[in-house]
Amino acid sequence: MNGVLLLDKPTGLSSNAALQRARRCFDAEKAGHTGTLDPLASGLLPLCFGEATKFAQFLLDASKRYTATVRFGAMTTTGDAEGDVVDTNPVALTEADLEAALPAFTGHLQQIPHAYSALKFEGRNLYEYAREGIAVERQPRDIEILELKLLAWISPDAIVDVTCSKGTYIRVLAEDIGRALGCGAHLAGLRRTATGGFGIASAVPLEQLEGMDEASRNASLLPVATLVREMRPLRIADGDAARFRHGGAVPATGLADGPCAAFAGDALLGVADVANGLASPRRVVVATSHPSDGHG
Repeated sequence: MNGVLLLDKPTGLSSNAALQRARRCFDAEKAGHTGTLDPLASGLLPLCFGEATKFAQFLLDASKRYTATVRFGAMTTTGDAEGDVVDTNPVALTEADLEAALPAFTGHLQQIPHAYSALKFEGRNLYEYAREGIAVERQPRDIEILELKLLAWISPDAIVDVTCSKGTYIRVLAEDIGRALGCGAHLAGLRRTATGGFGIASAVPLEQLEGMDEASRNASLLPVATLVREMRPLRIADGDAARFRHGGAVPATGLADGPCAAFAGDALLGVADVANGLASPRRVVVATSHPSDGHG
């Protein structure tokens, strides 16, 4: 089973738990997701099955879009609604205050990961140290907030639309905005609405997936090639396809240096790096009995 499923993950479920339930629906031996959503969060979680797992990194690296609920006046241990409230302040903000504050949080920024995050330090998750009361120095990371818009203000909650680079912690963004406005804040809700050119409107809710018959479930899968649809294509001659599949470089005449998606006819062969007129395979798709449909 090879293909991509756009899953609408419910709240209250980890990304891995959602993946395993979807995996059982397809009886897939090999599966992976393309960017963790916390149990608190819902929304778009692309899942890769079979050969598609080789190309999951392209979605992991893609920008993400979220609808976030930022609750002002209360700070929590974890920066989100799952933590304990550690401080409260009165909220006297106006919609104009919020509109004026948001531009400072767009563009290229440095963000310090939250103490309650799954980043590793000396082989352990940061949240493990935090739960034990051990302070660990966290280095700032470069991120980019491509767009940040206020959708609604119903005090003490602001609903914002965020488009950001990979590695951005929306709960840290919420805390930083609350700190700048002088009353503190935490992330009260989060829904991912887009990633890598895919949108939530095309996603299948998990319970709906589990209620489908086999034919309907299989029809919900997208071809592996959709993961590289934004890459420039390289059309490889039939006589060179076998060489490429076995790791050999093939001609890429007229193509500038850099990555590309390699095809033989309509069938995806893999991803290649072009240099000096030759395309060297980086990831290769194993041929299926139905190579033209992309998910055998």
